[in-house]
Amino acid sequence: MKHFLLAGALLPLVAFAAPTAAPVKPDMKILQLQVVLAKLGFSPGVLDGKSGESLNDAVRGFQESRGLAKSGKLDTATQQALAPYASIEPTKRLTLTDVSLRGPFTSPFPKEEADKSKLASLDYRNALEALAERFHTTNATLIALNGGDTRLAPGVEVVFPNALPSSRDYDTKDNVWRARLNALNVSAAQPEAAKIVVDKSDRVLRVYDKGGKLVAQFPATMGSKTDPLPIGRWTIRGISYNPDWQYNPAILKRADKSDPKMRIPPGPNNPVGVMWIDLSKPHYGIHGTPDPDKIGRAESNGCIRLTNWDAARLSLMVKAGVPAIFQP
Repeated sequence: MKHFLLAGALLPLVAFAAPTAAPVKPDMKILQLQVVLAKLGFSPGVLDGKSGESLNDAVRGFQESRGLAKSGKLDTATQQALAPYASIEPTKRLTLTDVSLRGPFTSPFPKEEADKSKLASLDYRNALEALAERFHTTNATLIALNGGDTRLAPGVEVVFPNALPSSRDYDTKDNVWRARLNALNVSAAQPEAAKIVVDKSDRVLRVYDKGGKLVAQFPATMGSKTDPLPIGRWTIRGISYNPDWQYNPAILKRADKSDPKMRIPPGPNNPVGVMWIDLSKPHYGIHGTPDPDKIGRAESNGCIRLTNWDAARLSLMVKAGVPAIFQP
C-alpha cells in the first residue's frame, strides 16, 4: 500500500474521478440556497446545486427555526426570511497551494477490511477527494464547476462551493483535531445543544438549545431493517476524535461471522469517519462517513451517520450528559 504527497497533483480533475457521464453544471440559485442554509445551521448535506429531499428538509428546518409554516418550499414568507442573506456568494474562487494539495493519501485504496486493518490510516484517495470534502461537495460538482481539464497544481485558481467558515478559533488543545476541523472548513462559532432529537420518519438529526429552539439540523442515515434505529431516550457519554473502528462480526448482523475481529485505522475514510459521539446505548453512536453523498440514502448498522463536516460541527455543540432522543 502506497502513501504519497503530491503524486499526480498536476493531472486534470478528471484523472482523479471514476469514469462517469459528463457532470451537470450546478444550478447557482439552488447552490446559493444550500450555502446559506448550511451557514445558518440547516445542512442540506453536500453542496451540489441540486434540488431534492435533503434540501427540502433543510428548508423545513429553517422554517421551524423562524416560526414559519414547515412546507419545505420557498414560499413568500420563507423568501422574506432569507432575504438578508442574499449577498452570500454561492461559490468562491481560490488559488491552490502546496498545503492545499498535500497528502498523505491512500492509493490504491483497499476494498477488504483485512487489507484496511494493515494500514496506519485511511486517508483520502487523492487531492480531488480531499478538496471536495473540504468544501462540502462532491468530485463531480468540482469537475462541473471548473471543467475536467482544470489541473490540480499550486497557483491554479479553482471554483469551490462557499463552505468557508466564519471562525477558525477552535476551543481545543488537541492539535490533530484542530487541524481536522480546519481542513473540513467547520466554523468554530456554534450554538450550545441542550438536547438532540432524531426522527426516523424524516431522516434528520435536530439540535435544540435550552430554550427549546431549533438551532441546527443535519440530514442523517439511521439504521436498517436488520439493524433498526434504537428508539428511546439516551444520553451522550463522550466524544472520540479521529477514532479507529473495531470490526466485530459478533455484533454486526450483516458481517461474516467467520471473520476475525479487526481494528480499522482512523482517517476520513474510516467507516465511522472523523469522529464518534458515544451514546448510553451500548455499541451505538453518532458518527461521520466516508461516503457523504449517500447520507439519507444508504443504510447503517443502527447508528446515526452524518457527513464528516456535519458530524464535526455537531461535536462542537454537544458534550457528555446531553440527552439524545430517538423517535419513530
